[in-house]
Amino acid sequence: MSQNTSQGPTSRTTPPGGGPAPERTDAPGGRRLGLTLGMLVLPMYVALGAPSVALPAIGRALAVPFGATAWILAAWSLTSALAMPVAGRLLVRWSPFQVLVAGVVTLAAGSALAGAGPVLSVVIVGRLIGGAGAGATVIAVFAAATALPGRQRIRVLGLIAAASATASGCGTLIGGAVTAWLGWRAVLAIPVLALPLLLAALPSRRAPGRSGAGERNGPAGRLDVVGAAVLSVLAGSLITLLQAHSVGLPAPVTLVVAAAGLWWRVRSTPDGFVPRRVIASRGFPAAGLIGGAVFAGYYGVLFRAPSLIEQATGGGPLEAGVLLLPAAACSVLAGRLVGTLTDRFTGWQMSAGLAALTVIGVLVVAVSTGPVPVVLGTALTVCGFAGAQAVLVNLAPDLVAADDRHTAQGLLNFMNVLGGGIGPAAVAGLSGIVPAPVALAVLAALPLAGLVISLTRRPAAGRRPAPGATRGSPH
Repeated sequence: MSQNTSQGPTSRTTPPGGGPAPERTDAPGGRRLGLTLGMLVLPMYVALGAPSVALPAIGRALAVPFGATAWILAAWSLTSALAMPVAGRLLVRWSPFQVLVAGVVTLAAGSALAGAGPVLSVVIVGRLIGGAGAGATVIAVFAAATALPGRQRIRVLGLIAAASATASGCGTLIGGAVTAWLGWRAVLAIPVLALPLLLAALPSRRAPGRSGAGERNGPAGRLDVVGAAVLSVLAGSLITLLQAHSVGLPAPVTLVVAAAGLWWRVRSTPDGFVPRRVIASRGFPAAGLIGGAVFAGYYGVLFRAPSLIEQATGGGPLEAGVLLLPAAACSVLAGRLVGTLTDRFTGWQMSAGLAALTVIGVLVVAVSTGPVPVVLGTALTVCGFAGAQAVLVNLAPDLVAADDRHTAQGLLNFMNVLGGGIGPAAVAGLSGIVPAPVALAVLAALPLAGLVISLTRRPAAGRRPAPGATRGSPH
């Protein structure tokens, strides 16, 4: 596969012999790669939501309070988010295929340990390991996709986004069915299925090699351990505060200290784990905030929608999952539309439309009392999530210098995953203070902010910095 050489929305590949050649947007190899990579992300996105249905059964089986089982979800989100920027740095030295293999093996090993864990602590350790593998796998998948030329890249990203949205949207159904038929241990072991799916990726191991070899991390190319540790503490404090606030840890104080530490590290070590030139690149912070806001809206609705449907129908999680299937299927439509519309609209215009869909979807679910409007609102947020994921991941390489793109992808996905954790936590936390519809209405402010940010971006913000700006002052 050829490397991405785009300097804007109309990219071309340059053959070795000379002039540019027309881009093959519908190459069978590109579609095959998209389907292969999409299959690989299915188990890990199912692992985000499916265990939530099994938590009561896990609490009873392991004789622990239900509140303690929240760490099963929080552990996965924590290490998944942290592994993404680390994997971005590994891509400096390893090919995407090597990172993919390492990620999938780690994902499968951790999930097997979690499924076999005799006590809660072992289950949580397994989820921590599996989440780290999931984060690395996602970054490797996106690295392979973003190395494709222009329109072929957005089509492959659309397939990956459709697969991830479908898998996460079906999490309740799959979790309920597997818990009922095979037990809670099988639910935690679902990501092991990524290991045999990896065999399908073997024919695609021609994925780009060390395309980010020009990147560095510090003066000698070493990993900035202090920067990674500060970012880890920041993410851990945030997720602890939002998703596991019941454990009584001093997360707010730790969060403030970690945020200050990260600010200090970025200023004192501009080429560190969080490079100043990347986070200061024009448009990159906006892309991260938009993605985090849309993810927050989607996962907040996904957290609340099954219980709303259960209340309206009197059924259980399995029935709710069946009714949400049409909403999950909308991700396929969103992925295809993104590939079609990419020639007509800029990335910022498309992200504005997708953020608007998410706002409308959150508000529809907030005011709904029947199952049909809830499914409709969820479908709108699914489209926003799947489309925004493809658009922003496609946009990120054009916001930074070419040799920073893997680092940018890791940090962008880190912000997205944290946004996905904020949504459910905000809904759960506010529901104890205000009625649930009000909590969802407040949540809509996040994708609304993403809409405003998208609309205020100038077209020039999407241009990749000049090669001469790779090092030095922020763009």
